[in-house]
Amino acid sequence: MCFLEQKLIALDLDGTTLNNAAMISPKTQAVIRAARQAGHVVSIVTGRPNRLSAGIYDQLQLDGPMINFNGSLGHVPRQHWAGEYQYTFDKSVAFDLLAHRQELGINMIAAEGKDLFLAVKDHPVELGFFPSVLQSNQILNQKSLTQDPTSLTIAVDRAHQAQLLSYLQHHFGDQIDAAPWGGPNSVVELGAKGVQKATGVEVLADHYHIARKNIVAFGDEHNDAAMLDYAGWGVAMRNATDPIKHLANDVTPLDNDHDGLAAYLQDYLALAE
Repeated sequence: MCFLEQKLIALDLDGTTLNNAAMISPKTQAVIRAARQAGHVVSIVTGRPNRLSAGIYDQLQLDGPMINFNGSLGHVPRQHWAGEYQYTFDKSVAFDLLAHRQELGINMIAAEGKDLFLAVKDHPVELGFFPSVLQSNQILNQKSLTQDPTSLTIAVDRAHQAQLLSYLQHHFGDQIDAAPWGGPNSVVELGAKGVQKATGVEVLADHYHIARKNIVAFGDEHNDAAMLDYAGWGVAMRNATDPIKHLANDVTPLDNDHDGLAAYLQDYLALAE
């Protein structure tokens, strides 16, 4: 039995649940296990594709729905879930960018979905999130992309990023939202218009019948803003951007490299050491 009302704990991954080596610490694993044993629901809500978060889901021994692509995909890995959903946008957006990639300074485009990964690289791009060598069946072109994507990830020359964002807004602003990544890489990510992490959190809350006031969300970057704002208690990491800290209800005393999430959650939920 838990002494608090049942909470839905929504976890961003990079910069939040994961340390700077993109790993989960033993303390984080232990605290999340204890939170679940106390009756709370823990869910991953990440910008990552499902292919790059299923291993973390398994490591945390989760068994409920996971939210990927910043709210655009909700599913239970390797299982049928009646509540599964996926937001996509028209593949013509990808075809247009393929045709104009030279003038827009685009070095790479990756089209993804739950069961989709295709990419094209005109110049070497080392992002860590994408294979350094593409298989022949992973090459993105007009023939290979037969379904509407959930996400397009675009690596663009820094000097061209503003031009690309302007182009996307002018031509496709009614279909997609375009968001630059934080951090050192000049990357722009496209998703279906109006879909954010809060979209997925609302689905989770409905699924588990948990009131909005009992949602606790953790994040560190701009793509966490809607989720932290939607949650009854939004928590920014100490390493979060200033706008996220200003938006949040609270900030963790420790950063993601020093078990900031685990320490905060242990205290907030009054979990035993």
